[in-house]
Amino acid sequence: SLNNPQQNSLILNLIDMTLDLNKYLDFVDETTSEPSKDYSEFIDRLIQLNNEDFPTERLLTAAVGMSAEAGEFTEVVKKIVFQGKPVNNENMFHLKRELGDIMWYVSQACIGLGIPLEQIIQMNFDKLNARYPEGKFSIERSEDREEGDL
Repeated sequence: SLNNPQQNSLILNLIDMTLDLNKYLDFVDETTSEPSKDYSEFIDRLIQLNNEDFPTERLLTAAVGMSAEAGEFTEVVKKIVFQGKPVNNENMFHLKRELGDIMWYVSQACIGLGIPLEQIIQMNFDKLNARYPEGKFSIERSEDREEGDL
């Protein structure tokens, strides 16, 4: 009822939250790049990237695909770890298949970047070997990195 001050307070808080959420949506829109929200700007950006010999179609395919397939891989792991899905041959096979799909998209990225997969793996090895010169993970080295260590 309107005579309940506690309930009225809750209703006012909900109204304030809605207003804040609308302000957040405005903030999101204002902090979004033009090519992300305007079709003509998006097309202009694609043309600009094409003129710079950036393989947009190949790398966009790779980026979207890796994310989607990593999500599918994660979904299986989540269900095994948190929801009691059994660790059996079928689920292990499913994980391997999803990992293969991820590798397909990684290979798309390699083609787009003009680099062999072996070189990507070598670069990763070199980066981690420099970060962990003793050949063992360390929390300190993982958090306190040298300049340029991405």
